[in-house]
Parts: sequence; structure tokens; C-alpha cells
Amino acid sequence: MRRHILLMLAALLLPLAALGAKEGYKITFQANGNQDTMMLLCYYRANARYITDTAYNNGKGRFVFEDKKKVLKPGLYYISNNRGKQLDLVIYNNETRFTLTVDNQNWGRTAEAKGSKENDLFYSFNHMSDVLYQEMEEAQAELDSATFYGEYVPAKTKQIDSMRMAFIGQHPKAMISRMMLATKDVAIPTHHADGTKMDMRERHEWLLSHYFDNVPLDDDFIVRTPQSVFYDRVMEYVDVYMNKMPPSMICPRLDTLIDRAEPAPEVFRWLVHTMTEKFLQSKIMVYDEVYVHLVKRYYETGKAFWMSPSGIDKEVERATKWERLLVGKVSPELILFDTLRRAHSLHHMPGQYTLLLFWSPTCGHCRDIIPAVYKVYEQYADTLQMSAFSILSEPDEHTTGKWKKFLTEHGIDHPRWVNLGGGEANVDWREVYDVQTTPQIYLIENKGNTIIAKKLGAEILEMLCKDLMNKK
Repeated sequence: MRRHILLMLAALLLPLAALGAKEGYKITFQANGNQDTMMLLCYYRANARYITDTAYNNGKGRFVFEDKKKVLKPGLYYISNNRGKQLDLVIYNNETRFTLTVDNQNWGRTAEAKGSKENDLFYSFNHMSDVLYQEMEEAQAELDSATFYGEYVPAKTKQIDSMRMAFIGQHPKAMISRMMLATKDVAIPTHHADGTKMDMRERHEWLLSHYFDNVPLDDDFIVRTPQSVFYDRVMEYVDVYMNKMPPSMICPRLDTLIDRAEPAPEVFRWLVHTMTEKFLQSKIMVYDEVYVHLVKRYYETGKAFWMSPSGIDKEVERATKWERLLVGKVSPELILFDTLRRAHSLHHMPGQYTLLLFWSPTCGHCRDIIPAVYKVYEQYADTLQMSAFSILSEPDEHTTGKWKKFLTEHGIDHPRWVNLGGGEANVDWREVYDVQTTPQIYLIENKGNTIIAKKLGAEILEMLCKDLMNKK
């Protein structure tokens, strides 16, 4: 109930964040001599692009995108014909009624804006850049390759960067300036404030803390930019700079990133949703903990204002199940019957370790993975004193026959590998172990019935077995 109340409050307060947005827009695109029948108004969002409106030629190359009620959210948009030719434009600071004029032969180099200071600055910068890039093209035709790439390009690149930073300094609040600054890497210091030298670990820690210093996470426009501006930067942070970190180090850094974006509803929503889904789908076994943390922190507390109460309930329910199945937790007890109607308890399996498997012969992945896993199991079962608690995930009459045939064909008959029909049990194991897809494979340490690994395949299981052998 508390969560639903928080969600209702978030839904009521959200419109306040958009009070500055002006309803309605009218964007006129004039391309004299253009013969296209229709133009599209599109926008960038993270790693995707979307169409938001269409306009038709008045016969004189004039296209008008207009809606008296719809709000255009801030970001980088573009006008495109059906052949992929496009002109980028800025929606920012409530400038939603303006005219863009181009020479139909070259939209980008001739674009001019009337009625929009943001687009006037945008095209002014683009025109200055074009002059420098044209100079580079001319120099490439005149200079030999060694001189061009060895001397000219580095010098010209430095000149372009200086021009860019000067523009940002002159127009720090313009969207184009803030967008360009977001693509600039932070300069990692080599020494502490007291003059002592930083080691590699300290420099890496500094980078993790300052990686987004140039990115305006509290401004909604940043999520509506080309992929390289925002999306790639976020993914690099997670996939490269936090690669192989434990959940205990990832969670607080994600919290800092997401919480900085909370003043910007669009950015906050994208980060929460994207990071939650990313760790939900992760194949790294311990990263379930990150997913659970994000759901508990942002969904269960009512901060996921874009979701319905029922949608949040579903997410929280799954996270609650997963929390009980994290690596290091005690495995829920299961009692099932084998083909001879003998009862077996997961918590009373012989040996030091137990492989817990949920699978079905009707599952294509299972047909490939289970025989491979069994071969690894056979190789290490005796040395590691390992048992197996193997459950048929589709215990119907039709599948049971295929299951028995599959076991016979693949010789799955090790004395400590117990095959269980899955029909009768002490609990609803599908619910308890959240068996939505198969195969699902866990490794449990019998002393304490602790989950020590999950999401296993043959290759990872073999690595684990070798590691356990080395520790013996």
C-alpha cells in the first residue's frame, strides 16, 4: 500500500517538472526547389531514433511541422526525406516555433534559423567547423600522405578542438555547447593534491568518481542525443570501467549516477529502466544482486513513476524471489520423487556439493546443454563428491516419455545423479526458484545448503570444478 501511495504522489508531482515546457510547436522547413512529397521530423534517443511528425510539400519546397497541443521534449532532432538526407536541429529552452531555410543542394552547409537562438548558434558552429574541414579536404589533395597524417592532421585537430572549446566558453548554456562538452573526456590527474603520485588503482577510482563531470545528467535533453553522446558513454562506464567488479562496488556507483539524474525525469527514467534490464539479463551469476538492489531502491520505493502499480508489483515480486536465490544464500528446500517413487531431499543429498538442474527434453537449449553438463559432472563427481538433483521442468505425460528416452540415449545414469519427475513436491518449485526459462542450473555446497554458483553451462561448471579441485 505504501508503495502505491508513493507512486501516486510521483505521478502527481511529475507534471510540475514539465511546467517549463511549452505546448504546441510549428517548425517550418524551407528548401527551395525541393521535389520531395513528404518530410519526417525525427529525434534521437539513446541508441535509437524515432519519428514524431510528418509534413508535406506545398509545391514550393515548404514543409510545416505543426501541432497545437503536443510537446516537443528537449533534445537533438532532425528533418529527413525518404532517401536518408537529413538536417539536425535543436529543441531547447522552449523554442518550438521557428523557420529553417536551406539550399536544397546542401542542407547542412547552408542551414539558417529564424526565430530560434539555439539553432542559430548550432548552425553558426557547424558553419565554422565546415570551413576547417574543407581546409582539411583541400590539404589532403595537396600534401603527401606522411605530411598530411603526421603533421597537418594533428595540428588541424588541435585547432578544431580549440575552436570548439572557445565556442563552449562563449555560449556555455547553449544546448550544442553542453552536448559537445558531454563528449569530452575528463582529464585524469597523475598526482594527488599534496603532490604524491597516484597509482593505477587510485587513478581508476578517480575516473569512476569523475567520469560524468562533463555530462549534464540533470538536463533531459542529454538522453535525446545521438548514440555516441550519451548512450555509448554510459555503456562504456558500466561495461569497461566497472567490468568484473563485484556488486558491492557496482551498486553504490550506479546509485550515484542515477541519483544525479533524478531532477531530469527523462534521464532518470532511462537510466533506471536500462540499468535494471541490463542486470536482469546479465549472464554473470552474481549480477542478480545488482538487479535486486535497483528494484528495491527505485521500484519498490515508488520512484518508477512511469510504471503502473501492477507493473511495479510484478517487478518487485520477481526481485524478492531472486533475492532468496542470490549466490551466498541458503537454497530453498525441495523434496521430489524419482521414477521409482522414492522421495529425495535437496538439503540431504550425499557428498560435498549438489548440482541442481531444471530442464526439459522439449527445450532446444536443454538438449544441447544437459549432455555437455553431464559429461563435466561425470568427470568430477567422484573426486569432488558431487551429487545431482535433476528436475523435469515439464512433468506432463507427453514430456515424461521423451524425458526417459533422452536419459537413456545420453547415458545419464550416474548413481549420485538423481532424476526427478517434477510432478509432486513439497513446494511449487517453479514459483520458489522462479523457473521461467530452462535450463537453470545451480551449484550448492551441501554444508549449509549454500548456493555457490548459478546460471551454469558446461564451460563455467568445468572452470568451477577445477577451481574447487585446486582448493582441496
